[in-house]
Amino acid sequence: MSFHDLHHQGGPFVLPNAWDVPSALAYLADGFTAIGTTSFGVSSSRGQPDGGRATRDANVALAAALASLRCFLSVDIEDGYSDDPDAVADYVAQLPIDGLNIEDSTDERLVDPALAAAKVAAIKHSDPEIFVNARVDTYWLGEQANPTSTIERAVRYVEAGADGIFVPLANDRAELAEIIRNVPRPVNTLPVPGLTLAELGQLGVARVSTGSVAYSAGLYAAAAAARAVRDGQPLPPSVPYAELQGRLVDYEKRSKAT
Repeated sequence: MSFHDLHHQGGPFVLPNAWDVPSALAYLADGFTAIGTTSFGVSSSRGQPDGGRATRDANVALAAALASLRCFLSVDIEDGYSDDPDAVADYVAQLPIDGLNIEDSTDERLVDPALAAAKVAAIKHSDPEIFVNARVDTYWLGEQANPTSTIERAVRYVEAGADGIFVPLANDRAELAEIIRNVPRPVNTLPVPGLTLAELGQLGVARVSTGSVAYSAGLYAAAAAARAVRDGQPLPPSVPYAELQGRLVDYEKRSKAT
């Protein structure tokens, strides 16, 4: 089965998003066979705000660090870190990955869909096998946040070669269903409040990404553990040190062997 095949199973698969090696290893230990990255988690863990093309170099390093893992890997490359489609394609060519997310916004504003489509086309021309998940940021930014504009943009990216369409925060059931009906490619969402994975599948969603949820949950859990010690409360559940260390030892051996 290929990474492409995961999007055509008749129901959604969950793509957890990692921000470093230990988070990716945790997902593998839970049986996930494909892992994405989260631009927010990557930038935040480096002490930088999300966006602003801050994760360009960090993603090169992270993709290389995760290359030895036995799983499919998809990387969130923000807007491709350039307004030049060929430069975006050259950047992607550095990454040992199976798929990517590329946004149609820069600096929290939607860009001309023709430019976003040109980036998609350049990537696919350079590497026809990579899964390009074109992210439509209409709902994410609250800009042209309606099915008509979202579908128009999505179809432009499909025509340019996109293999999937990502519509984060399209959380209205009827609007999401309309988008899915009119986009001739697998549609990816974030978790939608009030809808189960099965219900999203009934609407036609092919993939559900965790986005930055796991990263933010990890920060919450870390603070909760510290509060528990301070306040004399029971410690929250955690993975034993020996298990975490064992994962890293195995990862180091595998990385040196590849």
